[in-house]
Amino acid sequence: MSDSVLAIAADVRTGRRSAREVVEASLARIAGGDDIHAFLEVLADAALSRADEIDRSVARGDDPGPLAGVPVALKDNMCTRGIATTCSSRILEGWRPPYDATVVERLRQAGAVVVGKTNMDEFAMGSSTENSCTGPTLNPHDRSRVPGGSSGGSAASVAAGFVPLALGSDTGGSIRQPAALCGVVGVKPTYGLVSRYGLVAFASSLDQIGPLSASVADAALCLEVIAGHDPRDTTSLDGPVPEMLAATDRPVAGKRVGLVTELIEGTAPDVAARVRESADALAEAGCSVEEISIPQFRYGLSAYYLIAPAEASSNLARFDGVRYGLRVDAQDVAAMNVATRTAGFGPEVKRRIMLGTYALSAGYYDQYYAKAQRVRTWVANGFADAYTRFDALIGATTPTSAFRLGEHTADPLEMYRSDTCTVPANLAGHPAISVPFGADGDGLPVGVQILAPPLGEDTMFTLAAALERVAPGVGASR
Repeated sequence: MSDSVLAIAADVRTGRRSAREVVEASLARIAGGDDIHAFLEVLADAALSRADEIDRSVARGDDPGPLAGVPVALKDNMCTRGIATTCSSRILEGWRPPYDATVVERLRQAGAVVVGKTNMDEFAMGSSTENSCTGPTLNPHDRSRVPGGSSGGSAASVAAGFVPLALGSDTGGSIRQPAALCGVVGVKPTYGLVSRYGLVAFASSLDQIGPLSASVADAALCLEVIAGHDPRDTTSLDGPVPEMLAATDRPVAGKRVGLVTELIEGTAPDVAARVRESADALAEAGCSVEEISIPQFRYGLSAYYLIAPAEASSNLARFDGVRYGLRVDAQDVAAMNVATRTAGFGPEVKRRIMLGTYALSAGYYDQYYAKAQRVRTWVANGFADAYTRFDALIGATTPTSAFRLGEHTADPLEMYRSDTCTVPANLAGHPAISVPFGADGDGLPVGVQILAPPLGEDTMFTLAAALERVAPGVGASR
């Protein structure tokens, strides 16, 4: 989509374009081209009705909000009142939440129009969107490749031009990783900056909602809209929200940037080359750039794949066939519970539940889960030390560009390695953004990651916007 979020909202608020016109165009693009399976459900009637409400508001002389008329796609783990929310899992078939997630409320209050729910890895467990019960999403740049995950449908919907803005969730990289593979911008905010109320939980101490968009400024505006304290989320931060959109126009001269060795080593040569070129670009813009080693990052992935499954095994215990979703009848409650969970969960979800339950079991808790939590603290300490010298850090978002469909499905460990560069920010609860920066030798997008201290989104967006201004293009979709 050539129109930015900022341009659409400005046009709709001033009456230069109608919200209906904008939404109809978005729906037409989806209807004419969603062979990539980005959407699970398109809400055409509701979206047009909402667009008409916005147009009536403008006609009355009211201001519908900073996202007036902007079509938005939602990852299908965010509750939408009366609309199916399945997390791409059979076990939630037919469940229609009786309430909206806080982020959905805030989008609507800002004038946005929700046009559909997007495909994802089941319960956000995956790095390719191949773990969906409805089948995989394809990468718009090359339909033989994955879009990344778990927010692959959201990233692909923006990359394909169906919508200018989408929301995803990021537990270990699930916004940034598909953003990188699809050539769009993806943001994981500081933990607690955006409410998790109404987000179906994967790992509660790691999950965070954030935007995917075609530009840094659009992501900044969206994050300003959805951020802020929510009393319904006990982990929600109660304090001022950093300036983000205004930060995209600030100069970067004098910023101290650390190029993280561990976020380059082991990456594909083309990815490493783009990251070093991005660091050079920031240096040319007046930043002080220096390479830094944070050895703790090498252990982040191992800690993450104990902590996240442990929390998932607890969170997913609520899906038992009793209260909502799929129910497979059996001779008694225990057998019904087993039959429901066996039929309802896919292989990757079962794998992580078993891994997490084992890590929490008597005799192994201290050996695995408690030790992983100590490593988590160690990773956070590594960040803290780095931020005594630097304002922000830079590195690869993913070890490779988009891999082929089915390439890693038989090797879970190889799939997990896709998260190597992204999990440290989740373990520490810090913000990070993936910005498209050129392509590899096959013309596939490469993402560069900028990381910042807690509530350092302003600095992060300033650097990201500077990088975006000099980034080489990816090329047309094929």
